[in-house]
Amino acid sequence: MKKFYITTAIDYVNDTIHLGHIFQKVVADVLARYRRIRLGDTNVFFLTGTDEYGQRVEKAAKEAGIPTKEFARKIAASDKVQQDSLNISYDKFIETTDDDHTKVAQEIWKRVEAGGDIYLGKYEGLYCEGCEAFYTEKDLTFGKCPFHPTLEVKRVTEENYFFKWSKYKDFLTDYLQKNPDFVVPEARRKEMLAFAKDIKDIPVSRTNFSWGIPVTEHPGHVMYVWFDALTNYLTGVGFLENPKLFEKFWPADAHILGKDNARWHVLLWPAILKSAGIELPKTILVNGFLSLNGQKMSKSIGNVIRPTEWVEKYGADAVRYYLLRYTTLTEDSDISEEKLIQAYNSDLANGLGNLVARVARLCENE
Repeated sequence: MKKFYITTAIDYVNDTIHLGHIFQKVVADVLARYRRIRLGDTNVFFLTGTDEYGQRVEKAAKEAGIPTKEFARKIAASDKVQQDSLNISYDKFIETTDDDHTKVAQEIWKRVEAGGDIYLGKYEGLYCEGCEAFYTEKDLTFGKCPFHPTLEVKRVTEENYFFKWSKYKDFLTDYLQKNPDFVVPEARRKEMLAFAKDIKDIPVSRTNFSWGIPVTEHPGHVMYVWFDALTNYLTGVGFLENPKLFEKFWPADAHILGKDNARWHVLLWPAILKSAGIELPKTILVNGFLSLNGQKMSKSIGNVIRPTEWVEKYGADAVRYYLLRYTTLTEDSDISEEKLIQAYNSDLANGLGNLVARVARLCENE
């Protein structure tokens, strides 16, 4: 029986999502709706949601003066409002603070550690709080994170448990070479092949803060947010909780995510799955960034437009049409309210609207 399981990146809850995040949700929604027509509603599963753990969330909650979980749930609820405003037809909206996800993340940790792929060590190096990612000097652009140039890259020293990522370097390189459709577009696949050459073991636990899924076997350690967050794709279709659902829909047919998340999904996620003895997803589709009036939209910069702002003015269908018609999925695209208005008037009101009006008049004359 044919099925289709599609996911988007889950959004970090340090702040409410903006149009740059919603773009991939609209794309995934269109694909899910099309597949439902072809395969039937019960044979399609569309997962989206929120990534609610990590140092940046803990910091944002403290700044807001709100308990961390309450803060995370508040932003998650706001994110759902944004998605619902554009009629995103997800089958499940996952939150990584849900109990079922905690169990899944801890189970994957156990499997990976049982396979000898986790060991205790000490990390000394660079860390970007914006990405929640560890970097080397050569990863930086003029000493800054390439995705968060306004944030300081900090040097940290910390006791961590490490994942033997380097053990899977040859496997990942071979897999990317033999499966050209695993990463779309081709330019991203080549980029990931280049990154694979420099894979080093990576910390998968943190001890400098407490807002994370506990590593039950190692008190004082919480899971590194990327290890926890990636396993949401398993949780979403019932891994542990609903074996029949999981058997039906896994592996995922398509992960859709931004280019800033590509390295973790293309290189770290398959390595974790391989270590845990779980089949890899079929395709990872990497979308470009949206800029607003020539500047990349970013929560850290503060130049963002919430989907509801445009939906309230122009309607959900007009915003969806504009995002799909006037952007390039796998490359960066620039959007603006002026361009939306122009598309609305020329394409929808004048073009489609006039066509409908003429057909209606012809029908009346008949």
